[in-house]
Amino acid sequence: MGIVNIDDQLHDQIRKASAVSCRSINAQAAFWIKVGMLCEMNPTLSFNEIATRELRAAGVVAQAVKVALT
Repeated sequence: MGIVNIDDQLHDQIRKASAVSCRSINAQAAFWIKVGMLCEMNPTLSFNEIATRELRAAGVVAQAVKVALT
């Protein structure tokens, strides 16, 4: 494992995003790096298509969402 130098503004954005996403700062940075790599390797796919492919590859099965009417 190596050290990656990033500027303070980017680190601050990663910190803020990690709080929203319930990830550690390192996990958030790793997520953004992986998504960026996948986007570069698959330029015709949208973020949602890439996320769906990765979830399926991990064995995640979508369940129907039940909406309660009030």
